[in-house]
Amino acid sequence: MENTKQQETSTLNSLISAALVRAQRAFGPALKTSINPHYKSKYCSLDACIEAVIDGLNANGIALIQRPQPCESGVIIETLFVHESGESLSGGVLHVPAQKNDPQGYGSALTYARRYSLCAACGIAPEDDDGNAASKPTKAKVTPAPAADVLTLSASVTITSVTEREGETNGKKWKAYFIEAGGKKCGTFSETIASQAIDAKDNGDKVNITTKPGRTQDSLELVSITPSTK
Repeated sequence: MENTKQQETSTLNSLISAALVRAQRAFGPALKTSINPHYKSKYCSLDACIEAVIDGLNANGIALIQRPQPCESGVIIETLFVHESGESLSGGVLHVPAQKNDPQGYGSALTYARRYSLCAACGIAPEDDDGNAASKPTKAKVTPAPAADVLTLSASVTITSVTEREGETNGKKWKAYFIEAGGKKCGTFSETIASQAIDAKDNGDKVNITTKPGRTQDSLELVSITPSTK
């Protein structure tokens, strides 16, 4: 009976399994482009991990989903691959405890969990970063998180401008959006976030914006926009 179930499972996942094999052949390197200012070392950011695999996955009809699960002590992430045939395959779940019980602590744990869950599920192995922002301290002194993972929340601000710029790098076209809100300037490549920003600006809505350090010095990347309850 057990062998029969295993054969049925193998048959059900035959299409996505073959697609994943082809996708892995197309995976690029997970480049260590982010810098940890505390250790003065390079590490692979979540952006770089996604960039290494997303084209290979999508080209083979596979969508990447990272699904959070309820957890009071930190963050639980499940990396899920969904094939255009309807088949899906889970990469398993990963639990990462939050160092602090606040948005920054949970945000850092979420980014850490997504990065390592994705790498394990896709079989890519970037250099291990310190990851201290998402781990429990063993000494009284707390080691700060890598700069690219530190999330900053600006509550109840008004978006004053949204602009866009197009370009091409290494033959790949891109479009970036730049938002000014609460005295801050930040950017994003996400059309969804840009659309939210435009709607909020046009309606004069107060919003909460979450940012993190960008890829260049003194720049900010817009992570999310949510309605303000104030």
